[in-house]
Amino acid sequence: MKILFTKTIDAHLLSKELGSDISADCIEVIRTEPIQIDAFDLKSHSLIFTSVNGVSAFFKNQFKPNEDFTAKNYNKIYCVGEKTKRELRKYGFGTFKVLKNAETLSRFIIGNCQHEQFLHFCGNLALDVLDKDLPLQNIRYKKITIYKTEEIQPSLPEKYHAAVFFSPSGVRSFAKLNSLEGMKIFSIGETTSNELRKYTTGNIFTSEENTLTSIFGLIRKEL
Repeated sequence: MKILFTKTIDAHLLSKELGSDISADCIEVIRTEPIQIDAFDLKSHSLIFTSVNGVSAFFKNQFKPNEDFTAKNYNKIYCVGEKTKRELRKYGFGTFKVLKNAETLSRFIIGNCQHEQFLHFCGNLALDVLDKDLPLQNIRYKKITIYKTEEIQPSLPEKYHAAVFFSPSGVRSFAKLNSLEGMKIFSIGETTSNELRKYTTGNIFTSEENTLTSIFGLIRKEL
């Protein structure tokens, strides 16, 4: 049985997690690059990060959050996903709230954070969930594009028993020149699954958490 991962994953990890009965190929379907912008005063804004790349680009541009909650210009940090939370920790910062996807974060902010001002550091292809929902509720929100994502759109002649997807932009890139039919489809999180449903009527196996551990467990269960 052969499975395709739409991102590069360490070969030793794949072998350990999948065993000898499943062979795996990895391809890159998107390419990301930080955008250089001048760092500005974050004042007392709450900060939103919805991806690891957003966190990385934020600190490459020398932004400096203030996590001293006793200060006037204290910055609350909200993020989507455990991977994004771990990336923030690499730079020495914690999180005020971690939600599993943008839709859940939007509902939390609308229900609990009406008086905050938000800056969302993200990529050029970020989903428009927050900038559609929050202004409608008179919540002050601004999106800061801090990295760009390019869809590589590879064409693959080889057929696979299964494929694994990690982001909506990765789904779009792959589906441009390749069919999803006839394969078992695995998705890391509901947001990516929602994008996959635009391209296939087949069953989509969605991991409970946005982690490699969760997706590997799901693959072992279903293949």
